[in-house]
Amino acid sequence: MPRATTEKFSRAHQPAPKKKESGPSQMTNPIFNTARFGQHILKNPATAQKIVDAANLKPTDTVMEVGPGTGNLTVKILEQAKMVHAIEMDPRMAAEVIKRVQGTPEQRKLNVHIGDFVKAELPYFEVCISNTPYQISSPLVFRLLSQRPLFRVAILMFQREFALRLVARPGTALWSRLSANVQLYAKVDNIINVSRNDFRPPPQVESSVIRLVPLDPPPPVKFEEFDGMNRIIFSRPNKTLRGNFQAKGVMKMLEQNRKTWLSLQEMPVDDDRSISKVIDDVLEKLGHTESRAAKMDVDDLLKYVHHELNVRDAVADDARCFDD
Repeated sequence: MPRATTEKFSRAHQPAPKKKESGPSQMTNPIFNTARFGQHILKNPATAQKIVDAANLKPTDTVMEVGPGTGNLTVKILEQAKMVHAIEMDPRMAAEVIKRVQGTPEQRKLNVHIGDFVKAELPYFEVCISNTPYQISSPLVFRLLSQRPLFRVAILMFQREFALRLVARPGTALWSRLSANVQLYAKVDNIINVSRNDFRPPPQVESSVIRLVPLDPPPPVKFEEFDGMNRIIFSRPNKTLRGNFQAKGVMKMLEQNRKTWLSLQEMPVDDDRSISKVIDDVLEKLGHTESRAAKMDVDDLLKYVHHELNVRDAVADDARCFDD
């Protein structure tokens, strides 16, 4: 099951000003001075509406919103959904969202949770919408993909370079381990490009909105095994698979993994058949001796995982030979 394993997200809180100035502008109000916290407030109402419309919300939907900021997306989601759970790290922002709906019919439809989305225990939801703080882009995606029961769709805004890596196809420059790992579990499309001028304060990069639809049912593959294999073959995506497995240190690691697994299964170690021979046999059988990860799609990659499972049952080869 996918897990977020990259950097943890934390955000400091800016102290409130000692004295309120009369008629402050939004640009001097500390609630909008959030760039160093990793959050940029979406200010363009037309863009916000496009994002909400992309979710095709139903009146019965429960929506999870990550990083609501001051609530510009939240209020539009509340108009169409049955319930919204908004998770916000910054208590000031959470207070701003609650203030926006106080005294309105939407107030009873909003639950605001203060905390870290990556660590929080998530309530049930059918749709996720997020103007994602860039620091948690990868952890957020893999946290969503591990969510059970499955949600219907996620509409997520990311830095454009990250979004393009999510939707990249084999044979393109941006096809990577991230692309393969995400597309193993979901269908991903780039749906909206967003200008930096749509935010307050403007970020230094452009943004894009992607639609992520989890595969239902998900493939019967251990994410750890698939990702472990991809860590090796995408380390140098334009080299042959055999070349990557023969890289310094990799073969030694795989041999040790093989011996450990056989020992745990109480099976004898066949010293006459090295891990190098096992890998060569698999590559030759699947016809990928000269293949390169840069041009292999998810189906090609899955053949190796499924082949390992067959070998594990049939001839007791190392089912962990592709793990890191």
